[in-house]
Amino acid sequence: MAPDGILLSTEERRHAAAAELQDRTRSDLGQVFTPSRVAEFMAGLLDYSVEGTLRVLDPGAGIGSLSAAVVARAVQEGRSDPIHLDAFEIDPRLRSYLRATLDECEHAGSAAGIAVATELHEEDFIAWATEEVVGSLHATGVSYSACVMNPPYRKINNGGADRRALERVGLRVSNLYAAFVALALGLLRPDGQLVAITPRSFANGPYFREFREFMLRRASIDHLHVYEKRGLVFADSDVLQENVIFRATRDGTRAAVTLSTSRGHEDVPESRTVTYDEVVQPDDPESFIRIPIDRQDTEIAEWMASLPATLGDLGLNVSTGRVVDFRAKEHLRSELAPGCVPLVYPANLRHAGIVWPQPASRKAQAIASTATTASLFLPNEDYVLVKRFTSKEERRRVVAALATPDDFPGDAVAFENHLNVFHAAGRGLDRDLAMGLACFLNSTNVDTYVRQFSGHTQINATDLRTLRYPSADDLIAVGRALDGAKPEPSASVDRLVEQHTRSPVPLPVAS
Repeated sequence: MAPDGILLSTEERRHAAAAELQDRTRSDLGQVFTPSRVAEFMAGLLDYSVEGTLRVLDPGAGIGSLSAAVVARAVQEGRSDPIHLDAFEIDPRLRSYLRATLDECEHAGSAAGIAVATELHEEDFIAWATEEVVGSLHATGVSYSACVMNPPYRKINNGGADRRALERVGLRVSNLYAAFVALALGLLRPDGQLVAITPRSFANGPYFREFREFMLRRASIDHLHVYEKRGLVFADSDVLQENVIFRATRDGTRAAVTLSTSRGHEDVPESRTVTYDEVVQPDDPESFIRIPIDRQDTEIAEWMASLPATLGDLGLNVSTGRVVDFRAKEHLRSELAPGCVPLVYPANLRHAGIVWPQPASRKAQAIASTATTASLFLPNEDYVLVKRFTSKEERRRVVAALATPDDFPGDAVAFENHLNVFHAAGRGLDRDLAMGLACFLNSTNVDTYVRQFSGHTQINATDLRTLRYPSADDLIAVGRALDGAKPEPSASVDRLVEQHTRSPVPLPVAS
C-alpha cells in the first residue's frame, strides 16, 4: 500500500469511528481524533535518520492516525532501517479500527522494504507507564526513539486511579494531556523526539507551572506551531481549545526554536526561527512558554522587557477578588439595602469603567456586611480591575477597568473572584496612577504580549505579576494626559502609552 493509501484509509476510519461513538463517552475519555492533515504535519517534524530500529510510542492512539502518518512519512523519506510501533488505546470500541491501521502500516512498510512491527497495547497508558519509570521519571526497561501523540484532554480526578499512579512517580499535574507528555518524556532515550498536539493552556498559569518546570528540565523545545483560528483543527469534534503542536528533544541543546503558524490545518504554514531565550526566558520564575510568531511580537517582547518596574517596585499588588459567590451564597443580595456592601462582578465592567448596579442582572449586586463577610471587603477607593475570563467573542484578552468611589455608595466595596484587583496592600491607588495603569493594561502592546504566552481566555493574577510596568511617574503622566476620558482600548490610549513609555514599536491603530 502506498503512503497516500494508508492516510486515506485511516481518515475514513476516523470518520467512521467518530460517527459510531457517542459524544458523551468521548468527552468522558477526553477523546479527540487527529485529522490526517494534522497527523501528516506532526509526522513531518520527526527525524527519520535514526540508525537502527526507530522505536515509536503512540499513547492514546485512537484509530492510529499518527502511527499511519509516521510510517507513510518514513516511506517517503526512504528509510530502510526497521520501525517498531507501540500503540496504546484503552477504549475497546476503537481497537478494531486501530488494529486495521497497524496492519496496513506493516504491509506498507513491507512493500517499501522497511520491516515495520506493531504492537497494540490494550492497557491504560498511565498505569503502564508509571510502572516503567522511577521517581525521577527515567525509563527502567524501555527506551523510545520517538513519540507522537494526541493525548486525551480531561482533568484528572482527585483520588482517582490516575492521580494515585502519578503520585507514585512524584508527578503532580492537573490534566491527562500533561501526564501523557511527562510520562512520554520519561520513556524517551537521550535525544529522543516528542511531537504532540495539546491545548496551549500549559504555556502559562500556576496550574501547569510544575509541569513546565519538569518538561523544560528534561527536554528542549525545537518547534512550536499554532493555528490562528480556534476550533478549525478539530471542527468536526466540537473542540474549541486553542491548540499547539510542539516538538521537543530529550536532553537536547537549547539553541533555536522554529515557530510556525497557519490559519487551520489545510493551510501552508509560515515559519521563522528565534533564539531559545525568546521562547523560554532564563530568568522567568514561572517558566512561561512564549510564542512570538512574527517580528513585531519580538519587538513588543523586547519593549516589555525594557520597562523599568515590577509591581513590587510600584508598591502595588494584584490578587483575585475575595468573594467566591457559591461559598457566600447565603450573604448575597440582589440589590443594595441597609447593612450591605456593593458587590462587583465582571459583568459590571463596561467601557473600561463600572456600571453598578445592574438591576436586570441575574448576579447579586450586594453582599451582607457581617462578622463573617467583613474580611471580604476593601475600602471604597480607586482600583484597577481585570477580568479573569474573557469570552471568545471579545477582541481583547486583557480587559481592564477603573473602579472609583464615585461608582459605589458607602465606605466599602467587594469584588467577586472572577476579577483580578490591583491594590496597594489592601488599599486603593492614587487616581492618576490607577488611570495610567488601566490605560497601560488596555493598550494593544500589552494585549499582544500576553497572547504570546496565553492561548486561552483566562488571565491569572500570576500572568499580571509577570509583566514589566512603566515607572510610577510615567503611569501618572499617562493618567493625567487622558484628561478624564475613559481608559478603554483606543488609538488615543495606544498613542499615550507609546509616548510615555518610550515604546520602540509603532503601535497599530485599534479598530
